[in-house]
Amino acid sequence: MDKIANAFKNKANIGYIVAGYPSSDYTKEFLNSLDESVLDIVEIGIPYSDPLADGKLISMASFEACKNGITTDKVFEILKCVKTSKCLVFLVYYNLILAYGEDKFLQNAKECGMSGIIVPDMPFDESEEFRAKCLKFNLALIPLVAPTSKDRTKDILKNASGFIYAVGSLGVTGGSQTSLNSLKDMIDGIKENTNLPVAIGFGIKTNEDVKRTKLYADGAIIGTKIVELTQKCNVKELNKEIEKLFV
Repeated sequence: MDKIANAFKNKANIGYIVAGYPSSDYTKEFLNSLDESVLDIVEIGIPYSDPLADGKLISMASFEACKNGITTDKVFEILKCVKTSKCLVFLVYYNLILAYGEDKFLQNAKECGMSGIIVPDMPFDESEEFRAKCLKFNLALIPLVAPTSKDRTKDILKNASGFIYAVGSLGVTGGSQTSLNSLKDMIDGIKENTNLPVAIGFGIKTNEDVKRTKLYADGAIIGTKIVELTQKCNVKELNKEIEKLFV
C-alpha cells in the first residue's frame, strides 16, 4: 500500500483501462510504458459481461475483451509480463472474485504487484470479511463514496485504506460531472472523516476538468476518455494524449 501513498505525494493522476482491450499485447505494452507516463496510478478493469457501474463505451470495451477470450486468468497472465514502478489497482466486479475464489484472487493479485482493489458492486455493509482478507494480503480495499452516500459516508470511511474514490457524478461512467460546489461539499464531508487522500472519478474528460477537480481533491481519475483513446491511438500516441489530459 506504500505505492498508493507515494502516488499521492503530489496531486495524483489516475487513469483507467480495460485489461485486454483492444488486445492483450496493447495492454502489456501500455503497462510496460508507465514509467515514462504522467500517470501515478492505473486502475485495471477486469472485463465483465455485466459492468453495471460503467457507461456505454467502457461496457462495449469490456464486452469486446470478453469476446476476445480475456478471462481473470488471462489478466493475471498479462500482468506477469509487466514491469513498472507505478501503482496498479484492480477495478473488478465481485462476481468475478467470487467465481475465481477470494483467496486465490487476492494471492494472485499480490503476486502480480497490485496495491489495491476497487469493487464497485460490493455494498459497504457486506464488505467486512473481504476487507479483512485484503488486509491479510496487504491490499487496500478502496471504497467508493457517491453524492448519495451522505449519512453513510462516516461508516464507509471508518475502516478505509488506500485512498477514497469519490464518485463525481450520478449514474454510470462517462456522464457529466456534478457542479464544482457539489464536489467541494462532498470532498469536505469526506475529509472530515478520514486522513486518506481523496480522488474524484466519473465525468472527468478534459484537462480543464482535471484542473478544477484538483482544486479540491487529491487526485483526478479519467476512465472513459482513455478507453476511447485506446480505440484509435497506438501506445506511444496514447501516452501523449494522456499527458495532454493531465498536464
